[in-house]
Amino acid sequence: MLFPTLSSHTKGLVLTTIGGLALSLDVPLVRLGDGDVWSVTALRSLTTVAATFILWFLVRRFTSSRPPLVPGWAAAFAALLYGLSSMAFLGAVFNTTTANVVFIVAFTPMFAALLSWLFLGERPGVSTLVTMAIMIVGVGLIVENGLSAGHWLGDLLSALTALLIGGAITIGRATQREMGFVPLIATVIPAAIALLMVVPAGYHVANPFWVMLDGGIMLPLAFWCLATGPRYLSASEVGMFYLLETILAPIWVWMIFSEVPALQSLAGGAILIGALVGYSLWQMRSRSRSLATPLSH
Repeated sequence: MLFPTLSSHTKGLVLTTIGGLALSLDVPLVRLGDGDVWSVTALRSLTTVAATFILWFLVRRFTSSRPPLVPGWAAAFAALLYGLSSMAFLGAVFNTTTANVVFIVAFTPMFAALLSWLFLGERPGVSTLVTMAIMIVGVGLIVENGLSAGHWLGDLLSALTALLIGGAITIGRATQREMGFVPLIATVIPAAIALLMVVPAGYHVANPFWVMLDGGIMLPLAFWCLATGPRYLSASEVGMFYLLETILAPIWVWMIFSEVPALQSLAGGAILIGALVGYSLWQMRSRSRSLATPLSH
């Protein structure tokens, strides 16, 4: 049992902090690889697939849990969306600034809320709708800057990434199946497509160690920790730790590559982060109030 001396809430905080920190290193490690998009995609994805099978075997061998890799056809469709989102994300990294990528991808939970409303009939609350409207303003500022700077393709791919992940999350919510391994095994899709592109064009990754570190350790660690967090924390609390990537990734890239985000992108990112933090705090406060309210008989 992990961290046996800690309370459940503290365990959740530790796990999600580790997961958020690991996820924040994704973009810097991809860029440190210094390769073309298809070669990096192939290497990163193949390493993640290998790590997933090793992790799945260890879980089944040394614990009583028997999690399926892909639990059903709905999960297979979710895996397709996750796989396509991985390709869109890497395409965005190579076609716009890191700040633009992580700021726009932060819109994922709002896409998930919108899709759940459209397909599951889960009408979002007023706080969700207000947050969504504020975030649209922030994303609009970032995209407008991307258009003027010639980064429109990367910004579009970032938005597509958020939409695809939101769709996969909605499927998971609809099926209520255990999908912890689905985002990881889904990397077989970009791996296969990237290999088809690499074979005729040639392989080029100057520093493969960084890409393999990302795909083999950081991504599995991040997804496992963040997927385990909801066992101990509310969804709104877990969502706060996804913001570590939004906040820290541009800082790591600035420190390593001296890439300074445009002021308009920073302004849009500040609006996004502020909206998400406010929304998460409101959700936690509402949850605390509901738990504190005694049941009537």
